[in-house]
Amino acid sequence: MTMLTIEGVPLNEIAKKVGTPCYIYSRALIENNWKAFEKSHYKICYAVKANSNLGILNLFANKNAGFDIVSQGELERVLAAGGNPKNIVFSGVGKTKEEIKCALQVGIYSFNVESWPELERIQEIAQLMNKKAPVTLRVNPNIDAKTHPYIATGLHHNKFGIELKEITHLKSYSHIDLIGLGCHIGSQIMDLEPFGEAIDCLLNLAKKINSIKILNLGGGLGIQYKDEKPPSIKEYLSFIEQKLKDQPYEIILEPGRSLVGNAGILLTKVEYIKETPYKNFAILDAGMNDLIRPALYDAWHNIIPVTLHTDIKPKLYDLVGPVCETGDFFAHDRELAIKPDDLLAISTVGAYGASMSSNYNSRPSIAEVLVDKDEFYILRERESYQDLFAKEKLNGLYVNG
Repeated sequence: MTMLTIEGVPLNEIAKKVGTPCYIYSRALIENNWKAFEKSHYKICYAVKANSNLGILNLFANKNAGFDIVSQGELERVLAAGGNPKNIVFSGVGKTKEEIKCALQVGIYSFNVESWPELERIQEIAQLMNKKAPVTLRVNPNIDAKTHPYIATGLHHNKFGIELKEITHLKSYSHIDLIGLGCHIGSQIMDLEPFGEAIDCLLNLAKKINSIKILNLGGGLGIQYKDEKPPSIKEYLSFIEQKLKDQPYEIILEPGRSLVGNAGILLTKVEYIKETPYKNFAILDAGMNDLIRPALYDAWHNIIPVTLHTDIKPKLYDLVGPVCETGDFFAHDRELAIKPDDLLAISTVGAYGASMSSNYNSRPSIAEVLVDKDEFYILRERESYQDLFAKEKLNGLYVNG
């Protein structure tokens, strides 16, 4: 039998200590991806929504990375992980008054503003606080990123960004410092052409606004899950450098998936093999609450047995979880040689895996682990059942009759 490892650490050893299901991340892969981006000399702001674990954020903070956040919760996480507030850009369409006030208090690098009502709100709060708010206007360039419609963000019918024709009529605000223009056209993009269209759009607009010093190009670079052929980080950066040759602007990039996506696996155990006249099911201990991407996006992830059996005939299985939803699946019709209690590694889940998980069906959040050379460390303890309802109250209700 052959045993699967990550950075030389046997996955069954992690399962024995930590239990399953659990997320496992490779420090080496994350740092290799970071080094590739770091060569650009652009301001690299990691998109926290991809994976917001404090240990992962601390890895980037120790590299003096910037951070792209979309909530006060993400802001608090970055600060707790040692991130520098002066390296934080605040994105998102629904910033509350409390979030704007907090961001101004800690002194973030810039707000990525998505609408005129938001800009008005920032002006009012900054004026009350007697502060000048640094602002980058996020443009909606109506560019098709050729990706899944749920993660396309740069088209007219998307909720993100400000219409191009409206930006040139910008009035001045006493407590707004308009320093940049930006856009983010989507996620899991396989083609460099849409990035080029977005850059051209920003350059044309920047020439009409004297105060612009920064162009924020967002993120969105895709990674390989199955047979996709995304541009490499090096190719992506070279393309941007050619488009921006001799331009005077500071450039911000906001990668997320391309920094952490390929660095994570979800380790899960086969609880039951259920064979029917119509389908064979491998029922796992991980569920859609732990990894929702297949149910939400019909996303494809490679699934690899940790133990390779030579004495079992492969069969086609639907790999499903224990959650009470027909949509609780990870894959359909995968040919595998497996049996109950076998471990499986669901690959390429370092981005939008743990960060999108939930407690649906009252299932505790699972552990997260970092492998560093020949050792591994727990980044997040598995929740207990008591943790699930620790904040809930029975006040005013009759208990036990």
